[in-house]
Amino acid sequence: MNNVSIEELIKAGAHFGHPTSRWHPGFSNYISMKKNGVHIIDMEQTSQCMIRGVKAIVKIVQGNGNILFVGTKKQAKDVVQQAADRCGMYYIVERWLGGTLTNYGTIKRSIKRLTLLEKESSEIYANRTKKELNGLERERLRLADLHRGIKDMKHLPSALFFVDGIQEKIAIAEARSLGITIFGIIDSNTDPTDIDYPIPANDDSMKTIHLIVNYIADGIVEATGGTMDSNLSSEELGEVLSNTATEPPKEDIKESIEENAESVDLEVAIPDVTVEDIDENEEVAKKYAFTPLEKYEKLKDKNPNIEILRQTFGLDI
Repeated sequence: MNNVSIEELIKAGAHFGHPTSRWHPGFSNYISMKKNGVHIIDMEQTSQCMIRGVKAIVKIVQGNGNILFVGTKKQAKDVVQQAADRCGMYYIVERWLGGTLTNYGTIKRSIKRLTLLEKESSEIYANRTKKELNGLERERLRLADLHRGIKDMKHLPSALFFVDGIQEKIAIAEARSLGITIFGIIDSNTDPTDIDYPIPANDDSMKTIHLIVNYIADGIVEATGGTMDSNLSSEELGEVLSNTATEPPKEDIKESIEENAESVDLEVAIPDVTVEDIDENEEVAKKYAFTPLEKYEKLKDKNPNIEILRQTFGLDI
């Protein structure tokens, strides 16, 4: 399996972080520089993290472990589903249901209900009115949409791979509480502390997501003796991207950034460049919780019963 080059990462726009006003201080080690009010991610470290991550995933798979891919944001759904299908792993690309991991018994019962509804000869359809049959069909479609990627998952996954640490914060928290190994693509607004194998990159770019997710899938396919076919033609890649929602720009990124995106050279990604011009206010900001999950963790430390309440009612953070 060929490693992804720094040039490929930059061409995909993987080096663009969020505006400097929206960064997380814990991400500072992965920042190469600031450019026009936007943090530039160090692609040398991204490349190293990808290699380290795929080696760890391969080891898990070779030990008969399984991986759960999670990508519920619009830019990631199609890519994640196709990559997971290709490497024979599980996935969730619709809304993450609270308790999917921590309350897996309930999820299994829901999947069992789906299996029952999918059997046309099931007694559940006997002696039903047309209205009742329509209601059962709607239930089947809803459950099939939610569980299609984990319908055959008999037990908890060995590892979780996500796209966007902010979007998938609940999935990460559940995996962390159960000791499940966590891999994922994180942007400059994300705290990498709770991620075992973070891959710093632009998690809003469909090209970047496609590049990294398929690199991981290739590693799994190679480990299981399959055939790698992630190198889509330009027509096929165009079809994938056209079937996905238009990629939204980073919030508040200036037009000059987009105009100069193709002209950014390799100096942006060289690790010898240190993070400069960090304001004193940004240093002080380390003392505070920046994300809803961090704020929730602080509240949970003061009152552990909050977690019981959240799990009981399936509340989102």
